[in-house]
Amino acid sequence: MVFNSLGSNYTFSFAMKALFGGGNKADQIKLEKYLADRYSGKVTLLYKGREAIALALKVLNFSKGSCVAINGYTCYAVYQPIAEAGLKTEYLDIAENSLHFSARELSAAVENNPSIKAVIIQNTLGYACDIEGISEVCRQRNVFLIEDLAHSVGAVYKNGREAGSFGDFVILSFSQDKIIDAVSGGALIVRNKKYMDVPLPVLSSVNLKHRLKDRFYPNFTYKIRKEYAIGLGKLQHKFLKALGWLSQPMGTSEKIVLRKLPAWQCRLALGCFMDLDKNIAHRKSIAQTYQNNLGPNIAKVYSADKIVLSTNLRFPILVKNREGLISYLKNYGIHISDIWYDAPVAPAKYTDKSSYNHDCPKAENVSREMLNLPTHINVSQKQAEGICYLINTWFR
Repeated sequence: MVFNSLGSNYTFSFAMKALFGGGNKADQIKLEKYLADRYSGKVTLLYKGREAIALALKVLNFSKGSCVAINGYTCYAVYQPIAEAGLKTEYLDIAENSLHFSARELSAAVENNPSIKAVIIQNTLGYACDIEGISEVCRQRNVFLIEDLAHSVGAVYKNGREAGSFGDFVILSFSQDKIIDAVSGGALIVRNKKYMDVPLPVLSSVNLKHRLKDRFYPNFTYKIRKEYAIGLGKLQHKFLKALGWLSQPMGTSEKIVLRKLPAWQCRLALGCFMDLDKNIAHRKSIAQTYQNNLGPNIAKVYSADKIVLSTNLRFPILVKNREGLISYLKNYGIHISDIWYDAPVAPAKYTDKSSYNHDCPKAENVSREMLNLPTHINVSQKQAEGICYLINTWFR
């Protein structure tokens, strides 16, 4: 059985560390120092990536009515903190053969809307955007650049610089299914020296229910995946979801609260950073397998040269009859129905909670056809080749 998510980053060893592992102030300090050295800035550890965006906007303290530009193919978690800060959102449509907006799109938007004070880039699925062009527009127009590395910790831009080395602020997410996965977590790195000494609000503690759900999530999902083929895993999945005991990365009913990252998750996150090179090398190898073995009639979003620089969080293809292929693969134990992204502001069920109003036609077209293939550590080379065989057969 192969899953896109459902704890697919986790091994049995990781599940045991999450369930029983401890943590202390020293782990927090180590993670803060590691991130400060890696990204050359002042670090604040938080419980969610969206909390890091919210904190960045608090630090910037824009006047009401100011605007933040974001990728027009993104997650509600990027939009939510902007709206709650009382700011407006400018959606930038994606460029051709890309999942990200271009420097040209940003330049035109800032020209037409001088209230744009900041822009968030996200390197969707780990594939780098045109950071040089975008950062030059920001420099010329006095727009703050925020690099959101939820998908792209360890990615490299085409000029050889690592993602996170351009922005005034860097956002990290350690949530489920990300490159750095500590079940939950995030960080804000303030790189702009003018804002390093801005006083920060006191962070709340994560409540006991959330901490317990995070502790058990890797163990629950490991067992679900292992026992899915014999039916027990599917029953466990339904039961735990019904009880609300599976930790969820999204929760739009909750207002954003700035919370400190528990020490045991600091330890997990630091361990993920220590394994980062190995993780990315595996993902790159699996992505190259898809690139080399999928038939020429299958629309691949990115060319082979992009794979080399990317984290390859997932491997994106475009499929006209997406639901048909998802159903076909499910018959063979390949479960990839969770799509990043199924709408310009995703998940689709949250789009109407945003201010999005058909601003990005290219993103809408892609969101109807996007399908992501898994690259995580629990997908073997043999399984990736098997997925290619099944997809090629379905297309024929």
